[in-house]
Amino acid sequence: MSPITGRNEPITGGKGPIIDHNRWRRYQITFATLFSKEVVRFSRIWVQTILPSAITTTLYFVIFGRLIGDRIGPMEGIPYIDFIVPGLVLMAVITNAYSNVVSSFYSSKFSRYIEELLVSPAPNWVILAGYVAGGVARGLTVGILVMIVAALFTSFSIHNVAVTLLILLLTAILFALGGFINAVFANSFDDISIVPTFVLAPLTYLGGVFYSIDLLPQPWQTLSLVNPILYMINAFRYGLLGVSDIPIGYAFLIIATFIAVLGYYSLSLLRRGIGIKQ
Repeated sequence: MSPITGRNEPITGGKGPIIDHNRWRRYQITFATLFSKEVVRFSRIWVQTILPSAITTTLYFVIFGRLIGDRIGPMEGIPYIDFIVPGLVLMAVITNAYSNVVSSFYSSKFSRYIEELLVSPAPNWVILAGYVAGGVARGLTVGILVMIVAALFTSFSIHNVAVTLLILLLTAILFALGGFINAVFANSFDDISIVPTFVLAPLTYLGGVFYSIDLLPQPWQTLSLVNPILYMINAFRYGLLGVSDIPIGYAFLIIATFIAVLGYYSLSLLRRGIGIKQ
């Protein structure tokens, strides 16, 4: 039995793995079906899933950017309204990638059709990838929309396109995995709102969205380094504006490590049926 798929693999006869094109074709169909289901799901209710982030971001720019920002002045030599753009974009990506997966997977548990997926020939990693990809799609869609809104209020230009796009993608993947884990352990619809309210929101606002950690006195500046969202926002700020409080390589290492750990843990939960088979 494969430790990754949790299912028996075909016997190869001792001559190395045999490429089963039909099997991989089934995997592709399974992934495409789950992914398209997720995209259609959040697209149909775009007024609830996509539009609110654009409205909230507009309010942030009007209040913090225009009204308060002019009084604060430049931050690290950058106009304050430009400085908060990376944090507001990532905040939208984090919230939407997480919310999409946690609500969708918990709904599949609540409606009991997740059991049909688990007994199907589809391996666990394909099931996980389908849900995560749906969360990534919503996170990136909202993130791009927020950047378009930001362009209406600011004059920023992208400093490094590769870093910007990669951080957007990795952040969406990381929090889609987090949403999956939350959904696995949730026992009611109330449980899926606990982590976003009491964990994600504080970490996001304390992750340098509206300020540079250089402004914080000790020991708060050192304690801020424990916050993983700080590394994502600063790496994304470097991609957009070319400034960062954190070394970029270190930020990528932190994000990749979290993705690897959460990905492995998610597969382990699926394989053991935690929160599903009990």
